[in-house]
Amino acid sequence: MADDVVSTGSADREGSNARERWQQRYDRSRVRQADFTTLSGMEVDPAYGTDDSEWPGEFPFTRGLYATGYRGRAWTIRQFAGFGNAQQTNERYKMILNRGGGGLSVAFDMPTLMGRDSDDPKSLGEVGHCGVAVDTAADLDALFEGIPLDEVTTSMTISGPAVPVFCMMLASAERHGVDPARLNGTLQTDIFKEYIAQKEWLFPPKPHLRLIGDLMEYCAESIPDYKPLSVSGYHIREAGSTAAQELAFTLADGFGYVELGLSRGLDVDTFAPGLSFFFDSHVDFFEEIAKFRAARRIWARWLRDVYGATSEKAQWLRFHTQTAGVSLTAQQPYNNVVRTGIEALAAVLGGTNSLHTNALDETLALPSEQAAEIALRTQQVVMEETGVVNVADPLGGSWYVEALTDKIEAEAYAVFDKVLAMGGSTLSAHDHDGLADAVRDSAGRDVESWPMTRGILRGIEDGWFMSEIAEAAFQYQTALEKGDKRVVGVNCHEESVTHDLEILRVSHEVEVEQVRALAQRRVERDQAAVDAALSRMLEVARTQDNMVPAMLEACRAEATLGEICDALRAEWGEYREPARF
Repeated sequence: MADDVVSTGSADREGSNARERWQQRYDRSRVRQADFTTLSGMEVDPAYGTDDSEWPGEFPFTRGLYATGYRGRAWTIRQFAGFGNAQQTNERYKMILNRGGGGLSVAFDMPTLMGRDSDDPKSLGEVGHCGVAVDTAADLDALFEGIPLDEVTTSMTISGPAVPVFCMMLASAERHGVDPARLNGTLQTDIFKEYIAQKEWLFPPKPHLRLIGDLMEYCAESIPDYKPLSVSGYHIREAGSTAAQELAFTLADGFGYVELGLSRGLDVDTFAPGLSFFFDSHVDFFEEIAKFRAARRIWARWLRDVYGATSEKAQWLRFHTQTAGVSLTAQQPYNNVVRTGIEALAAVLGGTNSLHTNALDETLALPSEQAAEIALRTQQVVMEETGVVNVADPLGGSWYVEALTDKIEAEAYAVFDKVLAMGGSTLSAHDHDGLADAVRDSAGRDVESWPMTRGILRGIEDGWFMSEIAEAAFQYQTALEKGDKRVVGVNCHEESVTHDLEILRVSHEVEVEQVRALAQRRVERDQAAVDAALSRMLEVARTQDNMVPAMLEACRAEATLGEICDALRAEWGEYREPARF
């Protein structure tokens, strides 16, 4: 193989500083045993660039985090799945793992996402329909039965009740004989994007931020490999934002969480590596690639220059990608396979660390087993057959990609300026030195007074983020209706021989059985222990102590998600979104 030879794209000029830096970073011991030649057997180099260019693995990581690219480690194939009850979802997880999936990603039903039990009157008709129903730690026991939690990374897509669900997972890991300190995975937890886009919150912002801060502290101390917070742009994009808005709003939120950690006195080099990101990969191929490249670059510079991170891992933006659900169409649904393949390739060429590919029928229902397999095979075709793993950042140096990366970065900075101004700051987002001084001046103060967090909270309170997304969505819909933007099968090429799909339907019996099982658990548990644990949790909530241990005790006692969340709703109140016209 040609691992010790690096081309410049023209002449091979030895001795350049850029080349030497890359050579020092390129660790051959980390390269996988694989055939890194073209389909015709042509040898290719692990990276390409000019003598004075940025190389893969070099700050600010525009071209990727690792000098080896995917030669060192391919992205994790992580399929998002959850439906019905825990037993049914467990069977789907085992199918995904047996067919080559590398990690699990848990989808929860709407009652769980809103912190309500399956027998809550507001849960009627929703149990198990958009994800798996979880009421107590016993559901997590069944969800991961036969799955080695200390060997498989698990992502959980939930934000409002993220901390109690996480505590249920810890209790379940203990019951499975797994040391919770060995867990590795990601919890979404991102409450800012709920206020901005998805609308699945429980409390006002301040108590939510308190819980997130407690979680960050707990994981930093007790579960070092677990990532307690995945900052999500996916839902912002799915709500109708542009690519630049998705990038800017998401990174601003991420800066807010960095400020939260700093306000708790945590060391940025210790907690920042526990932050990850979750982006949408839409169908505009080059725009998405540029978005991912700009995201790494912005994050690295802000973490180093504004927040003082000195370690590379703290400066790295690691991200999971899901292909765009909003791009899927009910008309001619088999076209969705093509869209998903293009979006998956864009994510990979943008350097994603893990990837979920949507199923062709997800615009109609939860994926059928056949559709889920096609989605999984889409990733495997990209990984095994296209050659994209051979070279780190294959599109780096493309005039178009580089210019588009710069343009998206500039648009993101314009948004940062607006967010800072909403918080009362007169600093420019480009003034990293001034922002670093403002961050130092904020030390010892409540996170609500920190520069980016203050602007985010004001933007949420004023409905600014919601208004910006709504305007972008309106502009796109107008272009679609005028025919300026075209979607195959929707407003062009509408003729079709496609037959109706057989889709997955969740039986009402799932809800009946889940409610019955929950009632049985309430009968069999030690109610006095539950009451005592919930009372203790509320006592801690009224102090500055970390709430995770007390919440974990409630989950061990088999307190329900609804009981935990209702107790905190009564203590902290519920959030009502401001009207915005």
